[in-house]
Amino acid sequence: MPDQIPEDSVGLVTPQRAHFDAPLQLASGRTLPEFELVYETYGTLNADRTNAVLVCHALSGNHHAAGYHSMEDRKPGWWDLCIGPGKPIDTNRFFVVAPNNLGGCHGSTGPNSQNPATGRFYGPDFPMVTTRDWMHAQARLADRLGIERFAAVAGGSLGGMQALQWAVDLPERIAHAVVIAAAPKLSAQNIAFNEVARQAILRDPEFHGGRYLELGSYPKHGLSLARMVGHITYLSDDAMGQKFGRELRNPELTYDYNHQFQVESYLHYQGDVFSERFDANTYLLMTRALDYFDIAKEYDNDLTQAMAQARCKFLLVSFTTDWRFSPARSEEMVQALIAAGRNLSYARIEAAQGHDAFLLSIPRYSELLRSYFTRIAARLPASA
Repeated sequence: MPDQIPEDSVGLVTPQRAHFDAPLQLASGRTLPEFELVYETYGTLNADRTNAVLVCHALSGNHHAAGYHSMEDRKPGWWDLCIGPGKPIDTNRFFVVAPNNLGGCHGSTGPNSQNPATGRFYGPDFPMVTTRDWMHAQARLADRLGIERFAAVAGGSLGGMQALQWAVDLPERIAHAVVIAAAPKLSAQNIAFNEVARQAILRDPEFHGGRYLELGSYPKHGLSLARMVGHITYLSDDAMGQKFGRELRNPELTYDYNHQFQVESYLHYQGDVFSERFDANTYLLMTRALDYFDIAKEYDNDLTQAMAQARCKFLLVSFTTDWRFSPARSEEMVQALIAAGRNLSYARIEAAQGHDAFLLSIPRYSELLRSYFTRIAARLPASA
């Protein structure tokens, strides 16, 4: 944390909690009798309640999208580069809502919450959730906040898929969908990566069938391996090469299986840190929600027909070295939107950082978002 909070920061923020007593019917056919969502807001909702932006997080994200929780925080929220006064999503103009997804492990009801029916941790008994379930839970939060229609729903990766779900399923409640580094469905390769990550967790002896919290344990090794696998896919070959190359930790080879290359140390560090802050059952749920997402499935697998349900305007963004959700996947959606006669803007950003580029400071990307959100703001009532 800097000595002083930057002027373009939303500053110190306090997470909020919304409890919902009405049951939530899930896509799996199961029902949550009640649930809570933890969320943060930045900026001020205007008198007409038309300047709200919903920010959806990716697989390992949460509600802390911008600002700081305390003066001791070392890092701001995960999308702080884009959210704040004068930033692309300008909180002088917009009211930003950032929830932790249902099934998450940062306060919203999920596997590490208490099951009211048993008094125990939900653990593996927490029902499978989908992007549609997240959307319905978020819609209830919007109702609670008095927001009938979002000026925009925005997100990267899994967050972008949620924006697509909003556009197709609740077209009257969204004016713009900002879909970044996403895809209309996962490829077989992406599902395969997710399965390897899940198996690393499921086969950890400390997983205990998902009941590790009751035993005061957790599958640290498996969760760390899962993160290592995922992290490799988030970076491009060039980015990893530029950052580490074949640099050794020590001048000479040791001829054993200890960490000898800097990239090995980096992956182990990332895995260990992640395993201490994320819940294994939540990781399983989130990756499966990714696998299940298929926006065209209910429309005879016709992506154009699915996109025709939307009424909002779209901004789609891809990154040239993103091989997890390549530009070709965004361009599938672009072609479907054109065929459906929808209003859209699309940019393929030159970036060396791979999939993680959507979280980073890349001038052309930042200016693109700024320009697009400035156009949205210009059409808001003067009170915004």
